[in-house]
Amino acid sequence: MSNHRYPIAGMLAFTQDALVASGVPEADAVIAAKQMIEADITGFDAHGIFRLGMYCNTLKSGRTNPKPNIRTIQRSAATALVDGDDGIGHLVMTYAANLAMELARESGIGWVGARNSNHAGAAGIYAEMPTKQNMVGIYAAVSTANHMAVWGGAEALLGTNPIAIGIPAGKEAPVVLDIATSVASFGTIRQHVLSGERMPDGWIVNSKTGKPVNDPKQVGEGVLLPIGDYKGSGLALIIGLLAGVLNGAAFGRDVIDFTAAGSEKTNTGQFMVAIDVARFLPPEIFAAEMDRHLNDLRSSEKLPGVDAIRLPGQDRRKRRVERTKNGVALPAGIVKQMDELAARLQIKPLGSR
Repeated sequence: MSNHRYPIAGMLAFTQDALVASGVPEADAVIAAKQMIEADITGFDAHGIFRLGMYCNTLKSGRTNPKPNIRTIQRSAATALVDGDDGIGHLVMTYAANLAMELARESGIGWVGARNSNHAGAAGIYAEMPTKQNMVGIYAAVSTANHMAVWGGAEALLGTNPIAIGIPAGKEAPVVLDIATSVASFGTIRQHVLSGERMPDGWIVNSKTGKPVNDPKQVGEGVLLPIGDYKGSGLALIIGLLAGVLNGAAFGRDVIDFTAAGSEKTNTGQFMVAIDVARFLPPEIFAAEMDRHLNDLRSSEKLPGVDAIRLPGQDRRKRRVERTKNGVALPAGIVKQMDELAARLQIKPLGSR
């Protein structure tokens, strides 16, 4: 990692300018940049500014629509279906998350599916949004490329389909579980490609030999392995069916690699669920019970060699505080990419902000 840290304000301004230079209206660029840099603030670096060049490339190619008409095409008391008009995924899912919370305030629960969306960054961003309104949030998506096989298969027909769940607490940090259904997310593997660091056994196996793939440059020769063997494969399948097929979005052989050359639309599918805590318990009682149980878990007896028990969302809050104050340390490879992007888009470089 580079020792140089970049202030959040500068990263936000750079991201906004890059999106505007790529044809995105300023108001949309502000929203999308906030969600993109939220990943860097909370420590999900593989989904933050690291991907900005990719997003700008798809805007330039026409794969992503810079000026989408995001709209609700079906709505009931507790459900809705959103058409993202091939817009930036961060915009589509911010719209969907806000709509899910609106439905949950009215009906107790809101389930919003999305079609014609795109890559939306870190899943936990959207799952955490309802926690600020005393709601549980659930987000899941069909990945924008297939890198896994169904259990026992050798053909990449499943994505590393992520799922994130956010649960509000009181004084404790909200519980936010954000996981890919593969052992390593493809974003993490992209970081290894950039750094040249070898991958451990258990991440990818060669499609023909079944042997581990350790060289990140040979990713295309294998398939990613799921978490928990057949259980993770099954979870990826279920997410794909609910976020893809149920919404009329791409799944299986229909998935278009978001980063591949061309302008063919991805029709990415996602869903967002919000559940109003007040429909079950008074929020203050739920918050107190959450704090009690989280404290019990964190202070429980540890195995030998374990320094501390960490709960999902706990370090997320710590990183937010630390990085907001001190900025984000970016690897030299990413800084170089941002400099090249700035030159191409003719905007002020990140390092001078």
